[in-house]
Amino acid sequence: MATTLITGGTVVSSTGRSEADVLVDGEQIVAVLAPGSQLLGSDLTRSVDTVIDASGKYVIPGGIDAHTHMEMPFGGTNASDTFETGTRAAAWGGTTSIVDFVVQYPEQNVLDQYHLWHEKAAGNCAIDYGFHQILSDVQDSSLTAMDELVAEGVTSFKLFMAYKGVFLSDDGQILRAFQKGAENGAMMMMHAENGAIIDVLVQQAIAAGNTTPYYHGLTRPWQAEEEATHRAIMISDLTGAPLYVVHVSAKQAVEQIAAARDRGLNVFGETCPQYLYLSLEEQLGASSEEWGDFEGAKWVCSTPLRSRAEGHQHHMWQALRTNDIQMVSTDHCPFCMKGQKDMGLGDFSKIPNGIGSVENRMDLMYQGVVNGQITLERWVEITSTTPARMFGMYGTKGVIQPGADADIVVYDPNGHTSIGVGKAHHMNMDYSAWEGYEIDGHVDTVMSRGTVVVDGGEYLGTTGHGRYIKRGLTQYLQ
Repeated sequence: MATTLITGGTVVSSTGRSEADVLVDGEQIVAVLAPGSQLLGSDLTRSVDTVIDASGKYVIPGGIDAHTHMEMPFGGTNASDTFETGTRAAAWGGTTSIVDFVVQYPEQNVLDQYHLWHEKAAGNCAIDYGFHQILSDVQDSSLTAMDELVAEGVTSFKLFMAYKGVFLSDDGQILRAFQKGAENGAMMMMHAENGAIIDVLVQQAIAAGNTTPYYHGLTRPWQAEEEATHRAIMISDLTGAPLYVVHVSAKQAVEQIAAARDRGLNVFGETCPQYLYLSLEEQLGASSEEWGDFEGAKWVCSTPLRSRAEGHQHHMWQALRTNDIQMVSTDHCPFCMKGQKDMGLGDFSKIPNGIGSVENRMDLMYQGVVNGQITLERWVEITSTTPARMFGMYGTKGVIQPGADADIVVYDPNGHTSIGVGKAHHMNMDYSAWEGYEIDGHVDTVMSRGTVVVDGGEYLGTTGHGRYIKRGLTQYLQ
């Protein structure tokens, strides 16, 4: 097997940083050594197959994006990134593992859908991948399938409090799923928005002629997110199942999560880059010669962008510092403007909900380090180590230590990244939500299980390199 020595860099973990060399043999890390160390009396730089000079750079565990939707069918179309294009883009951005969502719509068999997602991903991924399972109509067969899937390494299940007729589960169905999760140790995930309230507000807005993308956010108010978050927490408390609230965007929802955690409950939350950087006001002001006021459709996602004037973005950064929010994923669900987002011209409710960010998350969160919002160690924690612990991968993923997979990123703090300028990104989209953002850092080298997949601005990966991650139960319970 090939050996690689990463030398001269600063190894950063969730708990600290140190000058160290990292020795890789085949697919695994075999040693983390003091700089210039000898092994069995030999100079390692002379005895390994490849030396990567990381002088002046950070050496970090590869990013883990625990919330993606590759090839997801939604709103009469499909997410524009395939497993092939999406995982390649992820690798470009320093992400070496994803956890994607198997979709089950009402009347579909849960296990059939799980096998379908394996067929989609197998042989097509550039990096390693795992699965969560979406549950819609929770039936007896769904509960049986949950046990079978946990044995298969799918140890987390997502339910929805919104999207009537598509994903929505009622409280009784959610209760039954959570009871099963409490039995088998699964992490229960929740899209927490009050769908009944949203549906009425959407109907009222359309009837009043308020049809532009801006009204997507106004008809999904923070009150609907806070209420649903509280309700999910109560069901978690009642059943004893751990709860993970996805894509938290409202500061009031964060406060519900923080209060639950203060009571000792196993309640966790993720946020996404869009809720840290983007705002409803900027969406309102978006306009272009091509799209006019429909330009704001580029940033239509659910939960929606929130008002900067109300302080949601500031509060979300604060929650990351205090660990009231534990990690940052992307909810990567990309759609092109032409032929997809423009399905909602004249009716915002028909715009496919989603933003593409899988390529940009590591950079955007590093900019938070540069801006003084989070520490270097917290950057690693919220983008790699905590996702690994939250979803049963830690030890193999999310850490640089002997025995771990050699998923490693060499990141240059003195480099620079211009995101999306001139459509210069690798996601399968005709725009970038982050076009024009400037990052004071750069992903230089990316290794996936010991194989260099990105180096010096060149993609070296191969389709099919990625393997399925059979996950264990969460390692993050209080």
